[in-house]
Formats: sequence, C-alpha cells, structure tokens
Amino acid sequence: MPRVSRAEAERTRSRVVDHTARLIREKGADQVSVPEAMAAAGLTHGGFYRHFASKDDLLAEALTAAFTERRDAMEQLADQPPARRTPRAEFLHRYLSELHRDHPGHGCAAAALAADAARTEPGTPLRTAYTAGLRDLVDALAALPEPAERQEALADLSTMVGALLLARASQDPDLSGEFLAAARHRLAVDDGDGDGGGDGDGDGDGDGEPATA
Repeated sequence: MPRVSRAEAERTRSRVVDHTARLIREKGADQVSVPEAMAAAGLTHGGFYRHFASKDDLLAEALTAAFTERRDAMEQLADQPPARRTPRAEFLHRYLSELHRDHPGHGCAAAALAADAARTEPGTPLRTAYTAGLRDLVDALAALPEPAERQEALADLSTMVGALLLARASQDPDLSGEFLAAARHRLAVDDGDGDGGGDGDGDGDGDGEPATA
C-alpha cells in the first residue's frame, strides 16, 4: 500500500478531532468511544493509534478545538461588526439563544463539557484543556471592541454558561426560555428582532450551520 503523506495524515487527524469535538459537546466526553469518533470521521478504529497516543489525548485535542472555534467566532465578530448590535451584544445574543440551547454540538464547550471537566481529577488532559479554554474565553470576551474589566468578563461568562446549562436541563420549554431571557436582560442584551437571517439556521450566511455563538 502507498505511504500516507504527512499532509494527508494531518488532514485525517484534524478530521477526527473536529468530529470528536462535535460528539463530545452533544453527548459528553464519557459517552463517546474511540470507534464512534473514528466512524464519525469515516474511518475504522484500527488506525486510531497512528494518530493519537490515547483516548484522553484525543478528547483533550477535541476540547481545545471546540474552545478555539468559539474564540474564532468572537474574533470574527470583532473584525466584521454586525449591523444591528455591537460585537459583544451580538455574541451574547447568539449565546443566550434557543438556537444555541438546541444545538450543543456546534456550541460552546464551556457549557457542554462543564460537568465532565468537574468530574475529572486535576491534572488530567481533559481538565487541563478545559481550564485553558476557559481562560481563553475570558480573555476573548474582555478583548471585544467594548473592552470589559476582567471581573466583568468573568461575571458575564458565569451568567452565560449558567443560564445555558439550566435552559438545556429544563424539560419545561417556558422555564427554559425564561432562563435565557433573564440572562439576556441581566447582561443588557437587546433582543432586537430575533436571531436574524433567512436560511433556516439562524446565521443568515446560507451555509446550513447554526450560528450558535
């Protein structure tokens, strides 16, 4: 069989990480097996150890990728400010939306993996990656064009993540929506006319992917 090039191996590794990042946000890190992660990327689990040292290694990389995705979204808002809201208000509005609540696989790792990280021992790859991701989120939130003091950014993130967790946990749709609305009110986010866009995914870019935050 022909040898796989380094570039192709990196693309394969990246594909597995990206699919695993989605799966762990949807199901939780403990509920995603190596065969499932590899199958999601269109691969057999036999080749797993050619790319990763262990499942913990994969989970940590996937979690880091999920946090990076969220930070990139914030930086994009800063570089291309929305028309109706400030970048901070737009980010908080998307974060505290029913769309984000209902699509955890494309959403914020801070909320989706909080319980998983809390249950692991300090120093484990998952706990370490989660902590680093939280630091990045706080820094990115504080660095948006309406700069916030670190304490304010920490309080905002705590409110956002807590409201999203409670909204997802509630089986009462009215109560779930109230948590999101109350957090938007507390953070002074203008609800405007909804999530915007007309392509059915809430982001208005026509790509079919939810603009969760």
